[in-house]
Amino acid sequence: MAIMAANGAKPKTRKGKRFLENRASKIHENDKRCLAIHGGKTSPILNEVLEYLYLLKKPLSQHLKRHNVMHLFEDETLLERFSGKFDASLFAFGSHQKKRPNTLIFGRMFDQHILDMFEMRITNYIPAMKFGTFAPTLGSKPCILLQGTLFESDDEMKRLGNLMVDWFRGIKVPNIRLQGLETVISLTIVEGVLLFRVYRTQLKKSASKTPRVELVEIGPSIDFVLDRKKIASDSLYKSAMRVPDELRVKPRKNVSQDVFGTQKARIHLGRQEIGRIQTRKTPALRKAPRRATSGANSIPLGE
Repeated sequence: MAIMAANGAKPKTRKGKRFLENRASKIHENDKRCLAIHGGKTSPILNEVLEYLYLLKKPLSQHLKRHNVMHLFEDETLLERFSGKFDASLFAFGSHQKKRPNTLIFGRMFDQHILDMFEMRITNYIPAMKFGTFAPTLGSKPCILLQGTLFESDDEMKRLGNLMVDWFRGIKVPNIRLQGLETVISLTIVEGVLLFRVYRTQLKKSASKTPRVELVEIGPSIDFVLDRKKIASDSLYKSAMRVPDELRVKPRKNVSQDVFGTQKARIHLGRQEIGRIQTRKTPALRKAPRRATSGANSIPLGE
């Protein structure tokens, strides 16, 4: 299959060919990159939040500090151009207006087009510097916790939870050690308010081999009020979630798999003939033979 750029031009050098091969679709996709974008006007709070998101996602992040006048719910052209330029499928866009102050938009792309995005307004913000000086290790994976019944009952909140996990999941790794889970990102939804909290894990001694885990808040602490949203249709979302045939697991009879990847199998046993089972026979368990009674020792009745 010939490799071409988005405008249909073929690569003229080997370096250009390798560049396009890296951008092309793969069976095992690359880790998702994200953009932290400043709108036409931002506030100091938005600047701090965007800087934190950029540092949290490093080295898979790009910070666009220059102000870009964009209205994402009306025109997506410039954002799609940035997505193709930096090969980024996740974005956080901050803007500050009189009608919508301290607004942050989380979203993701599919095929360089917006798949879904949620607009949130910051109502309460406590920076990380007020909690302490601890900073997560560069490239570490956080443990993401979704709390609230709306994440399970409401379809739009399900999509929001999926977006948040996709945004903060970090680099894909085959396995992870317990000490590598340094931070916990908690997302709690309560009556249209999203509570964003970040904790540090502390492993304490316990009576068993498994250590006791304590959480210490390290910030930032942000309260979001959900505003506008744009959600992809079910057909587009299904095509974005399509698994390649090479990675699709063939169904096996009586074998299932849970959400954590653990396989469970059902075994059907035939009729068991317990009487034919060979068991150990000891002399102590043998029955003693009956002794026949003689007629001399018998006492006649009626004498």
